[in-house]
Amino acid sequence: MRTSLMWSLIGTAAIFAADPPAKKMNVLFIASDDLRPELGCYDNPHVKTPNIDALARAGVRFERAYVQYPLCNPSRTSMLTGRFPTTTGVLDNRTWFGAAHPDFVSLPKHFKANGYATLRCGKIFHGGIDDFDAWTEGGQKRSFDGATNPNKPNPNQAQQSDRIVVLEGNGQKHADYRTAEQAIAYLNENKDKPFFLACGFTKPHSPPTAPKKFFDMYDPEKIPLPPDFAPKPTAPDGFPKPSIPARNGDLFINREATPEEARKVIQAYWASLTWVDSLVGKVIAELDRLKLRDNTIIVFWGDHGYHLGEKGKWSKHGSLWEIGTRVPLIMIAPGSPANGKSSPRIVQSIDIYPTLCELCSVAPPNGLEGHSLVRLLRDAHAKWDHPAFTVIGTNEKVNGVAVRTERFRYAEYANGQAMLFDEQADPHETRNLIHDEKYTKEREALAEMVKRFKK
Repeated sequence: MRTSLMWSLIGTAAIFAADPPAKKMNVLFIASDDLRPELGCYDNPHVKTPNIDALARAGVRFERAYVQYPLCNPSRTSMLTGRFPTTTGVLDNRTWFGAAHPDFVSLPKHFKANGYATLRCGKIFHGGIDDFDAWTEGGQKRSFDGATNPNKPNPNQAQQSDRIVVLEGNGQKHADYRTAEQAIAYLNENKDKPFFLACGFTKPHSPPTAPKKFFDMYDPEKIPLPPDFAPKPTAPDGFPKPSIPARNGDLFINREATPEEARKVIQAYWASLTWVDSLVGKVIAELDRLKLRDNTIIVFWGDHGYHLGEKGKWSKHGSLWEIGTRVPLIMIAPGSPANGKSSPRIVQSIDIYPTLCELCSVAPPNGLEGHSLVRLLRDAHAKWDHPAFTVIGTNEKVNGVAVRTERFRYAEYANGQAMLFDEQADPHETRNLIHDEKYTKEREALAEMVKRFKK
């Protein structure tokens, strides 16, 4: 029986098949911003995402994948360094991890050091906080010096509140369209060398945006509202008050959402993600035209969850709920025995870094805090006993910690309040079991798990 160390020293083709790989595996990493698992392949019967669904059929779809922070910069920094936000020290959208931790080697930088062409197009790190030296092409100089961007975002965000953007034509003037075009160019320019291509789409991040034809695919009058829809942010009775911030972050700021308005925004969100799906399809079609599929690992990932009116909340800020932390994660490793299957195991974004290292025969750097998912790429239902953790707060203080196991979600806030859900019996998280004596043993065990993230 080969050991896990031996597996990490050979290529992915040798991991999953008898013949050794002819050359290094490529990586195509695709990210979508503010994308919850609102996809056909994640059992939403209303949404049209044929290209991402095709990726799910070709690879392993992780049913329960979770981010480590429900906000762009902390989540992306965590995934790209393979470390928890409490380790990186990044718990906002203004901080650069490399200032405090120059020894932390990001995922693309590690692949660059191991002989890969590392290519960036679109949003991979947070805007203006790119790891410039990680890329052989496409890097963006940081917009500030030091650890923190001194320019604070507009606290009112009025430019985004309730906006829906309809693009002309096929959206050729939008950054996401150009991202797909640049990814296609990079594939052609680097098809004969090992590459790590990161392709980041900004949508469906608010304001939801798409060409008109994608809006026309959805009739707002036929869009169902969430079972726990509320017109304004509302922490239900018996729930921690901080669990639903009183003010929305991007949409319906300081005002109520009527059911009619809510349906139109959901229509726009669906149109936006269907447009992203079409752009993903263009990139994958070019990968196939160049006959690179058999030598390329494909990852599709969303950077955090997103509320669409659940409990009156819109967007993601401060959410430790299932809907705010769960994301789509699809991996296609050529030759994987689990391709075409879905895995119900609990996985985290920080698991992506060590997984890609193992699949590509790249020794991982020291200090990674995730676990390689290669075991689940061999057997989607393999034994797996790693819960997922998510934190919220500021760079000065952690304000909340959540842990997700296969059955339970537990979240604890700085004010001492907590909530506990049996996800199998209550997937919409409507009953807080924190004071139910029947779950005392589970509550105590989960509370012990989150202690490591308090400070």
